[in-house]
Amino acid sequence: MKVTKVVNDLEEQKVDQGQETPEKKPGLIRLKKWQLSLILLLTVLLTAGITAFSLGSGKEKTVAINTNRPEFNKLYTAFDTLQNGYYQKLDEKKLVNGAINGMVESLDDPYSDYMNNEESKGFHQVISSSFEGIGAEIQEKDGHIIIVSPIKGSPAEKAGLKPNDIVLSVDGKSLQGMSSSEAVTLIRGKKGTKVQLTIQRPGTEGNTKVPIIRDEIPIETVYGEMVGDGVAKVQLTNFSTNSSKELVAKLNELQKKGMKGLVLDLRQNPGGLLDQAVNISSLFVPKGKILFKVEDRNGKVKEYTSQNDGNPTLPLVVLIDKGSASASEILASAVKESAGVPLIGEKSFGKGTVQTAQDFPDGSNLKFTMAKWLTPNGNWIHKKGIKPDFDVPLPEYANLQVINPEKAMKLSDTSTDVKTAQKMLKAIGYDPGREDGFFDEKTQAAVIKFQKDNKLDTNGVLSGKSSLKLMDLLREKIVKNDTQLNKAIEVLKERMKK
Repeated sequence: MKVTKVVNDLEEQKVDQGQETPEKKPGLIRLKKWQLSLILLLTVLLTAGITAFSLGSGKEKTVAINTNRPEFNKLYTAFDTLQNGYYQKLDEKKLVNGAINGMVESLDDPYSDYMNNEESKGFHQVISSSFEGIGAEIQEKDGHIIIVSPIKGSPAEKAGLKPNDIVLSVDGKSLQGMSSSEAVTLIRGKKGTKVQLTIQRPGTEGNTKVPIIRDEIPIETVYGEMVGDGVAKVQLTNFSTNSSKELVAKLNELQKKGMKGLVLDLRQNPGGLLDQAVNISSLFVPKGKILFKVEDRNGKVKEYTSQNDGNPTLPLVVLIDKGSASASEILASAVKESAGVPLIGEKSFGKGTVQTAQDFPDGSNLKFTMAKWLTPNGNWIHKKGIKPDFDVPLPEYANLQVINPEKAMKLSDTSTDVKTAQKMLKAIGYDPGREDGFFDEKTQAAVIKFQKDNKLDTNGVLSGKSSLKLMDLLREKIVKNDTQLNKAIEVLKERMKK
C-alpha cells in the first residue's frame, strides 16, 4: 500500500504587530528617538501601550500611547536615570535589548528567549536546508547549557557528545548564566574552524575538553534500511520542513524492498516543527483518533486528530531515549495511546510546551511559550518524560565520557581520562588490567596492541589519532551491540505474527 503525503491543517500562529499610519489627533505625546525604539520593541511583548505610530526621519517621532499605564513609569525612569547619570556613555540599543532580556528571563522558562539580530539569524537557520556548526541541539536548564541531542553524523556526534552533557565553556569562555541563543552564537562557526567545548557528563568524574571541527550540517532527517526478515528500520533525526515528505519517500522505497514491519527510531531526536509532528503521526494513527491536545493559558483545550492517508495497520514499534524531545514525544505518545504501538528504550526528555516566534522590524526575534500540549489521554509529560513499555538500557560503556584527543595519556599518568580510556579499551577487547585511572605497564601494553592492530604509531601513548580511533571503535561497538534496537526487532516480530 502506497503511503501518501498527509495534508496539514494545523493553524498558523501569528502575532499582529499593530503597525499602521496614524492620523493627527490631539493629545499625542512627543517622544525622543530612544523612547520610540523602546516602545516599538515592547509592543509585541506587552500587546498594549501603543495604538499607532508613524515612521520617518527626524530626531523626534510622534506616537499615540495609552497614558494610563503607570507600570511603564518605573521603566522609563530607570532608563533616564542611567542615561543621564551613569559615568560612561551608554548604548541605548543595548539597554533596550537588556530590558527585554530581563523580562524574558523573569519567565524562568528555558524555551522562551529574546534574540538579537545575529542570534535570530541562527534561529532561522535551524529549519533551513543546512547550516554550519557542530550539529547539536542545546537547551538552557537551571543556569547551565545542556546537550539535548547531537544530530546524526554530525561533528558533535562523532566527537562523542551525548544527551544531558553539560557544556561548561566554549573556547575557555564560561557559559554559566547564558541563554541557549547566546551559547549557540559562540558554538556555531564556519566550516573547517575548530571550537573546544568543556563538557561535564552527569554520573562521571571531572570535566573533559572536547575539540570539534565545525562542518556543514545538512538537515537530512530520515535514514532507513532493511534489517532482515521483512523488518525495516527508519531513523527520524529531526522534525524539519521536509521531514514528512522524506519519510513518505523512504517508506515507499522500503515497501518495494519487502517491508512487512517497521522500527521507527526517535532516539536523540530533539523535535522541531509542530506541523511535521501532525503529518508524521497521522501516517501511523487511524483517521479521527486524537494525536495530541493543546491547552492555552485560559485552560481552553483544542484537540488535533489524525488526518490519516497512510498505513496505520503496518506493524510498528518505536524507539525512544532521553534525547527524544518535544515533537518526538508528541509522535511517541500519539502512536502509543491512540494506536497501541509499544515504545522501547529509555524514558524520554520531557518537553510538554509549544513555542512560537515573533520577528521584530529590526531583525531581532522573540521566541516564547504559547501553550502546553497534552497526550491523547490528557497527560502532561513536561519534566516527566514518557516511560517506554519496554525499558531497555544501553550497555554501560555507551555512556562513557569522551576523551580529549589533544591530551596525551602515558605511563604513570593518573586521571579520570585514563580511567575512561581503560574502560573503552576493555569494551573493545583490549584488557588494560585495571580501570582505576592509573596508567601502568599493563595499560601501556594494551594501548600498544590496540595501536598495532589498527596500524597506528605504536608508542604506547594515547593521544591524537589513537584517541580518535579508540572512540570510533567504541562507537561501532555500541551500534553493533544496540540492545534497544535488538529488543525492538524482537517485539516487532511478535507483532508481525498476529
